[in-house]
Formats: sequence, C-alpha cells, structure tokens
Amino acid sequence: MDVKLGDMLTFSAGGRVRVAKVLAIGTRRGPAVEATTLYQDLTPALPPKEEIPAPAMLRDKGLGRPTKKDRRAISALQKRDLDD
Repeated sequence: MDVKLGDMLTFSAGGRVRVAKVLAIGTRRGPAVEATTLYQDLTPALPPKEEIPAPAMLRDKGLGRPTKKDRRAISALQKRDLDD
C-alpha cells in the first residue's frame, strides 16, 4: 500500500486508536523529531481521568497487613508473654 500526501491514517498504537494526516513523504529513515514534521496528529484528546482512591483508602480499619505500629505492639505483647 502506498501512502500519499493528504492521506488519513487510522491505526492502533499504545492501546488507543490514532488518526494522522500525511503532510510530507520522508526520503530516508531519520530521527523521531524529523518524523513528527511529516504528519499531523488528529487523535482526539483523552477525557480527564477521575481520581481513584488508593487501595488503602478502600480497606476497613483492622483488615489487611499490620502497620509498623501494629507490628511493634505485637512484638511488645510477645516479649511480655515470654517474660512471664
């Protein structure tokens, strides 16, 4: 398939559907900065992402792994049991 000036290309890249218009045809394989001058990116902007709370915020208190403070309290209780 030959690509010509003015062609509109639709392709999947990075998990998104991209749209580009060919502005010029390159004569060689060059650096990316040079390549960006050969096309116009017409891909619609992504909608802003909603804030997703961190998983720790979703967990009820007392569930999951113990905190450092909890581990110190456990160690203190275990030491006290050994001393008795």
